[in-house]
Amino acid sequence: MFWKEKVVFLTGASSGIGEALALEIAGRGAVVGLLARREILLRDLAERCAQRGGAARYFPVDVTDETAVADAAESLRREFGKVDILIANAGIGGSAKHAEDLRPEDFRRVIDVNLNGAVNAVSAVLPQMIERGSGGQLVAVSSLAGFRGLPKSAAYCASKAAMTAYFESVRLDVQDKGIAVTIIQPGFIKTPLTSGRSNKMPFLMELEDSIPLFLRAIEKKKKFAAFPWQLASVVRAGKIFPAWLYDRIAGGARYRE
Repeated sequence: MFWKEKVVFLTGASSGIGEALALEIAGRGAVVGLLARREILLRDLAERCAQRGGAARYFPVDVTDETAVADAAESLRREFGKVDILIANAGIGGSAKHAEDLRPEDFRRVIDVNLNGAVNAVSAVLPQMIERGSGGQLVAVSSLAGFRGLPKSAAYCASKAAMTAYFESVRLDVQDKGIAVTIIQPGFIKTPLTSGRSNKMPFLMELEDSIPLFLRAIEKKKKFAAFPWQLASVVRAGKIFPAWLYDRIAGGARYRE
C-alpha cells in the first residue's frame, strides 16, 4: 500500500531504470509525473502506466531547464494537489575518454544533466513539501561510481560523487522537517546507458532484478542503499585503500570501453 495514491515526480523516465520504475509504481496505484526529453517515448510510457492501473502525466522537458522542470512540478501539483516523492533519476554516462581528450564542454554536459538536473528537480518540489508539513521523500539515483574515481570516467564519477554529497547535505537540512532523503547507489545494470560496451562489467545486473531493490529502498526510506551487495562491498573496501594500492587495482579497469 506504500504507493497507493502517492504522486511521484520521476526524471529520466523514458527508458532504462526510469521506465521500469514508472511501470512498477504505476501498477501499485501511484500517480506518476514522467519527465524526459523524448515525447514519443513518454506518451507511450504514460499509456502503459495507465494500463497498469495508475495515472500518468508526461512532460517532455530537459532537466537542465530549471523553469521547465519547475513548471512540470507545478502542473502536477495543480492537478493532484501535491508531490509526495521525487525520484531524481535522469543521467547520462558521457563519453569514455581519457583525461587528455575530455573537453570542458563534454564535462559540463554530464554535470548539467546528472547533478544540476537533480538540483532543479529538488528545487521544484522541496519548498512545497516543507510547506505542506505532511512529509515527502527525495530519492537520488546516484551510483557506486561516485565512491572513487575510475579510468575514463572523470565526468561521470565526479557527477555522481557530487550528487551523493548534495543529497546528503539536503538530508541534513530537512531531517527536522519530516522529509526523508534516500540515496541509491547501484552498480552496473543492463540499460541503454551500459549497452554497447565490449568489456565485461563485474556483477552486471538484469534490469528486472534491480527494480525490486530500488523499490525496497524507497519504501523503507533508507538513507543509503547500494547494490549488488558483492560489488558494493568491493567498492566500500576500495574507499579505504591507500592511493598507491587503489591506483594499482583500479588503474587497469576497462569497464567504460
